[in-house]
Amino acid sequence: MAARGGGYHLPMTQPGPQFPILLSTMNDLPGFQVVRVFGEVFGLTVRSRNMFSTMGAGFKAMAGGELKGLSKLLSDSRNEALGRLCQEAMAKGGNAVLALRFDCNEIAQTASEIAAYGTAVYVVPAGGAAPQQGAPHQQQQQQPQQQQPPQGYPQQ
Repeated sequence: MAARGGGYHLPMTQPGPQFPILLSTMNDLPGFQVVRVFGEVFGLTVRSRNMFSTMGAGFKAMAGGELKGLSKLLSDSRNEALGRLCQEAMAKGGNAVLALRFDCNEIAQTASEIAAYGTAVYVVPAGGAAPQQGAPHQQQQQQPQQQQPPQGYPQQ
């Protein structure tokens, strides 16, 4: 997987759908160093339930068991929210999202809202390892910008 803005390849260990950047619920990544923080990013989707799925779920709820139609709706919604989260993080220049979380709400008893959110960051392998050469979609490597501390803070 080519990271946007550089040639670093991050390991993809997530089961299920693959996303173009690394997504982690952790606050840091062992073996990687965060060199730039772009801030909070969101992915949001709202999906309505179709009438037949809702009726089927009602009948199934009486008998007990998994509501497969609603499970698929929520799974698809989750993946859509993650895809949008990735797009926003990449648009800011990130190649990973840390502290990933989900929020889920019901709207007017006819729709489900799924929000994915986290912190967009740019990570590199710890120890200054060089980017892999010949990566597909590799762009010219950009040096991370050094941010100056706010006025009144000591310079390091």
